[in-house]
Amino acid sequence: MPRKSKAAARSTIGSNPERNRSHNRRVVLDVVRQFGPVGRMEISRHAHLSTQAVSNIVDDLVSDGLLIKTGRLRAGRGLPPIQFAVNPNGGMTAGIEIAADHVSTLLVGMDGQVRAQRTLSIQRNDPKTVLPVIKAEIEAAQAQMKTPVPQLLGVGVVMPGPFNVEGMTSVGPTTLSGWLDFDAATGIGQMLGSPITLENDATAAAVGERLHGAAKDLKNFCLIYFGQGLGLGIMIDGHPYRGANGNAGEIGHVLVEKGGRLCSCGQHGCLEAYASIQALTERLAGAGINNVDYSRLERLHSEKHPVIQAWIEEAGGYLAPQIAMLENLFDPEAIVIGGALPPGLLEDLTQAMQPLPLSVARRRNRSEARLLHGRTGRLTAALGAAALPLLETMTPRLDTAHAARSEPPKEEISLAG
Repeated sequence: MPRKSKAAARSTIGSNPERNRSHNRRVVLDVVRQFGPVGRMEISRHAHLSTQAVSNIVDDLVSDGLLIKTGRLRAGRGLPPIQFAVNPNGGMTAGIEIAADHVSTLLVGMDGQVRAQRTLSIQRNDPKTVLPVIKAEIEAAQAQMKTPVPQLLGVGVVMPGPFNVEGMTSVGPTTLSGWLDFDAATGIGQMLGSPITLENDATAAAVGERLHGAAKDLKNFCLIYFGQGLGLGIMIDGHPYRGANGNAGEIGHVLVEKGGRLCSCGQHGCLEAYASIQALTERLAGAGINNVDYSRLERLHSEKHPVIQAWIEEAGGYLAPQIAMLENLFDPEAIVIGGALPPGLLEDLTQAMQPLPLSVARRRNRSEARLLHGRTGRLTAALGAAALPLLETMTPRLDTAHAARSEPPKEEISLAG
């Protein structure tokens, strides 16, 4: 979970009407997550809820095992207030990354700590093959944990996009086959008997870096995500931006070379055809180097293989203008680059982009770097996947909060802060 900082700490507004109780539970959990251990009065102040409403919700959350009492705060006169914190063993979420050649599984506690992790290589990535793998991998990960195993609150599932785009979906080696007409959320949910949150891998990776990595103190940033293909996660005011159909951020299919190389999507000259792991492995295959996994890619880079060096220069040249474009479009605090590239290769790629083109990011008083390296590596998307249901449980939804503010109050509603 995000550490407490000026950037992370914010005032969360609750609403007292009984019909908004589910929203208020998320508000209280979010306040305790940020400021805990914390007492009822302080929760009430941060959440803008009445003390009685907070008391009732806290009691319910303790009964549900989501909050725990941590003792009394010794300060001032009178009976010290009881302090509450998020129960790290009150529940957990699963994060599943379905990639073209593997399935990664993480179990993450309420405190954001990874409790178990597994990665399994797969030869086929169609739903009939992958669904039994997901179930077996979650059970195997649970078996790795010490008993009692916390309740599973939800499952986040991420896979490469784009979703449901005519002519671009389930095409080529960077995507999945057989998923176009398959309702993934319903199919996986019925199999596991748990709520499912479905997301594209780049957006989930941005959530992963926000909660666990280089973007902990950032609320507005973009993540260029290297899977097999190339994606973009966009975070605006601390929330992922998905677009109308969940396809925001398909930067890999931006045209950068008129009549250029054939991309797996069927177009010519896409950025992904030049600046992606798939593009790199294709160049290596052309040099007679096949079946390149992460470790071998790392070794070839350390040996300064000429194909690797040539790809770095070419990819950096195509990526640098995209960095400036993103800065001009979104005015982010920074651009994060991460995913499945080995750290040393990522460092050299970043250097190859320098000097970056002029953009709105060139501010006179700027002290932070324009480009940051992701810190969660190959687990970025799976970490983000596990965070998605956690955010559903613990973070208030903006649309619900806005609705609560716009409707006439049935009880005392404080909108201060």
